[in-house]
Parts: sequence; C-alpha cells; structure tokens
Amino acid sequence: MRRGGTVEAVHRVHAVAVQDGAVVAESGDPALVAFMRSSSKPLQAIPLARARDDVGARDLAIASASHLADEAQLEAVRALLAKAPAEVEELECGLEGDPLSPLNHNCSGKHAGMLALCRAKGWPSKDYRLAEHPVQRELLAVHAEAAEVAEDEIPTAVDGCGVVTFALPLERMAHAFSQLPRLDGGDHVAAAMRAHPDLIRGPLAADTRLMKALPGWIAKGGAEGLLCAAGDGIGVALKAEDGNGRALGPAAAAFFGRLELELSDLAVLPLENSRGERVGEIRAT
Repeated sequence: MRRGGTVEAVHRVHAVAVQDGAVVAESGDPALVAFMRSSSKPLQAIPLARARDDVGARDLAIASASHLADEAQLEAVRALLAKAPAEVEELECGLEGDPLSPLNHNCSGKHAGMLALCRAKGWPSKDYRLAEHPVQRELLAVHAEAAEVAEDEIPTAVDGCGVVTFALPLERMAHAFSQLPRLDGGDHVAAAMRAHPDLIRGPLAADTRLMKALPGWIAKGGAEGLLCAAGDGIGVALKAEDGNGRALGPAAAAFFGRLELELSDLAVLPLENSRGERVGEIRAT
C-alpha cells in the first residue's frame, strides 16, 4: 500500500489454485491452515438445497451471502424466513444495524437457511448454532465431503455469528470450492450465486466484483482476509497473512493472471481520504 509514492504497509497474501485434485498454481504457502469463516457459506447452503425443493436461486444466494443490509438483501432474508417458516426473533446471529436487529446482521441469510433446514428435517430450532446440534453436524459433514478429508481432521471453533467455523489448509479449501458445483445441491448453490452476485456482498466487494468480471465463476470472501472462488473446474483460495481483506482484490488480479484469467478491474485499489481525494493505492508486486 502506497500513500503518495511511499510504501506505508505491506500485506503478504498466500494463494493456491487446484484443478482435478492437483495444484496448478501457488504463491506462498498452500498448506497454510485457516478458518474458512464466511467463505464457508456456499458449502453451508448445500444441505438446504438438498433438503428443500421449494428454495429458489434468491433463497440460496442470500443463504450464501455476507450482506450489507440493503433493501434487496433484507427482502431476500425476509422471504427465506417466511418460506422456512420462521420468525426474525429465532435468528441466533446476534444484533446489528440501526435499529438493532438480527435481520440486519450480515449473516442473517445463512441463519435463515439453517432455520429452514431445521423445519425441513423436523429438528428443533433452538440452539441450532451450537456444535452438537444436527445442523452443525451436517455442515461439518458437507465440508469433509467437499474437501475430501475426514471429519475428525477438521479443526473447529466458534464463528463471529455464533455458529461453527471450520479450518482447512488453503489447498483443501481450493479443492472444496472446485468440487462445490459437482456436489449434490452444490450445483444449485453455484447457479444461485452466479445469478445474484450483488446479494452475496455488494458492488465494492472483491467476491461480487470477481463474479461479475468472470461469468461462470463463483466467489465468497471470509473474515480475516480470506477469498475462495471456483470456475472452469478450478478452485482458488487466497489468504492475507495479516487478516486484512483490503489486499485481496489486487492479489486476486495478480494470481488469476497466472491462470490466464483477467481481473484488471481489481488490480488496483485506490485509497481516498475523507474529502474523496485519491491519496494512494494498493496493488500487488
């Protein structure tokens, strides 16, 4: 990151691309283990796609989203809750926004999807976020299936919204994303993300922008500087070592260039001051 012509900060980003189970490109440490955080959401939506024939593309997209609580995104969450059926008060993601509400939480779509899964399976919805609940056990199984590792080899912890988060090496994350469209239900999730990229995050986000720049690809960012993507049979995972996600767009542009894929719109992230003046930029070296 340069302010003026002076380097003010450096973000080290590890990246790996996997195709047909083999690493086809790497930078840094592809064995680096990290929690998937919100990059898990497309995988977490797969049991919902498998369990219910009545969920459409918008439902699966918002269940895969880290939304910004714009009106279109909130309406999608409300619609999924109505379909579940469930009430806003049943969401266990915590409170965000103004006014404070679980609906405004960026993970409310994922949580609405978990409630809809509970209704389909006849499971109690109380404490669906906890590791011992059937919802979280099923999500662990999906991650093991996609990454092709044993369930007991996946470290777990509590995510920011209270559900379980899963840790994998970057290479296994990339493999899981490459497999996602091939899994039962995963094809529906991938199609939903491609159809509704703006529901997934927003117009300035690296994942939304990547999907718009590369038709046919899916992408999902996660907290602490993670970005996973898939398309053309390739899975990709990038992780900022310091957890700062602002480096991911430029890093993705540089790394995807090795795959002969162009992300020129992400290559430079301009930095502006409070007056809206451009004072620097972030780009990969």
